[in-house]
Amino acid sequence: MTREKLYLYDTTLRDGQQTQGVQFSTEEKQQIAQTLDALGVDYIEGGWPGANPTDSAFFDAAPKTRARFTAFGMTKRAGRSAENDDVLAAVMNAGTDSMCLVGKTHDFHVTTALGITLAENTENIRASIAYIAAQGREALFDAEHFFDGYKANPEYATEAVLAAYSAGARWVVLCDTNGGTLPEEIGAITRAVIDAGIPGDRLGIHTHNDTANAVAGSLAAVDAGARQIQGTLNGLGERCGNANLITLIPILMLKSPYAERFEIGVSKDALRGLTAASRQLDDILNRVPTKQAPFVGASAFAHKAGLHASAILKDPSTYEHIDPDLVGNARVIPMSNQAGQSNLRRRLSEAGLSVEAGNLALVRILDRIKEREAEGYTYDSAQASFELLAREELGQMPAFFEVKRYKVTVERRKNKRNQMVSLSEAIVVVKVDGEKKLSVSESIDAEGRDRGPVNALWTALAKDLGRYGDAVADMRLVDFKVRITGGGTEAVTRVIIDSEDAQGRRWSTVGVSANLVDASFDALLDAVNWKLLREGAVARA
Repeated sequence: MTREKLYLYDTTLRDGQQTQGVQFSTEEKQQIAQTLDALGVDYIEGGWPGANPTDSAFFDAAPKTRARFTAFGMTKRAGRSAENDDVLAAVMNAGTDSMCLVGKTHDFHVTTALGITLAENTENIRASIAYIAAQGREALFDAEHFFDGYKANPEYATEAVLAAYSAGARWVVLCDTNGGTLPEEIGAITRAVIDAGIPGDRLGIHTHNDTANAVAGSLAAVDAGARQIQGTLNGLGERCGNANLITLIPILMLKSPYAERFEIGVSKDALRGLTAASRQLDDILNRVPTKQAPFVGASAFAHKAGLHASAILKDPSTYEHIDPDLVGNARVIPMSNQAGQSNLRRRLSEAGLSVEAGNLALVRILDRIKEREAEGYTYDSAQASFELLAREELGQMPAFFEVKRYKVTVERRKNKRNQMVSLSEAIVVVKVDGEKKLSVSESIDAEGRDRGPVNALWTALAKDLGRYGDAVADMRLVDFKVRITGGGTEAVTRVIIDSEDAQGRRWSTVGVSANLVDASFDALLDAVNWKLLREGAVARA
């Protein structure tokens, strides 16, 4: 059976940049474009040339890609010819082979937002697309508010997209701009457009996620005949985001009937880089990856219940819909007080610890986990701390150094500009190879801002660990989460710290205390000890 070609159009660099709090630099745009190209998308929309200095600079130094690089703009304004419209000229001058123009297809927006007649708007669409096609460039038309427009006035919405198609648009993209159209409606309206005269292999779909249906709506359009999907990495986009290509790509490649019916430009090897691509974007945005993200999240293949873990050991398909390796992810067997011995042995095996069934240490480890979770600890998301606990019970935990004491102070005082500022200072005394080492650190960044007591503690601890210093030099703390458990005078603080190193390893540790600083320091110590284990450090004499 010959599979049909399905085209992927990425708009992370344009529509994704409209996410609240997101603003890519030119260098970041170039990095993301290279990632998208390596992934195998067909189109990379670079932004709106002339709209801002960053987008203009990006097009001036656009990276060479296999994917078709696309400039975004809007149809000409009423009362001007396409040749004399300066906004349209800026898009033309970007020099891309493909150009995507957005235009109104909802009569309400035409008469209210633009303040022109429906006939004038139709002519603006026709003339703009015809002008691009006449220059030998590939023209795409983004039919803004199309689904809402079709429901309000199907005759005019259809007239508008037919004008673009007749004028030479390679793709007419139906946009659910407000994100409120449900999948069944998207499918029915897409079929109606095809019946009106635009072939499915000339139709695209652009959905927003305001009802959490962007992926489902995109698939509904494909089922109806559309052959281009627009979306973004990690579902970035205005308001609730766009269709998430990170979710759509594995669905199209691994799930029936799409895997059998269609081919996309993403190879199996590139698919294995999907998790890395998703997390790279989060790293650029300085965001913590969403653990529950389908396919690529840290919890996407996590099996907490003992019954589940036992079944997974026998056959992973019992509780996994795909092999996580296909998308570059990994199976996780978290530890919690719900865990049984099969779950525990699997998790120990993943940490490189082989323990035979029936070993009394398994009972001790489970009992200790249950006791500590009753105190407020959680090993569900603190895998590194779990491993250290297990090694202690197994007698396999090296003693690298000893913390003799530590102290943290936080002071509020006026600076030279008579402003009240904070200053955190930490003192840590450790004993390494029989020698005491005292380190002092102030938590001040390059701009003179206080980074807080936990940062001061970490800096002081890492400042002088003797022969272990080089092993932790590339380690950094990337996330810090605080949870108050219990209430009133019995409340305790749980801290979970995520750490990362230059080798791309990421691990989580937990600390619990009635004192936030103590809980943080316990989690820090676990993070350092786990790192030293992985570096093969030799224990103190």
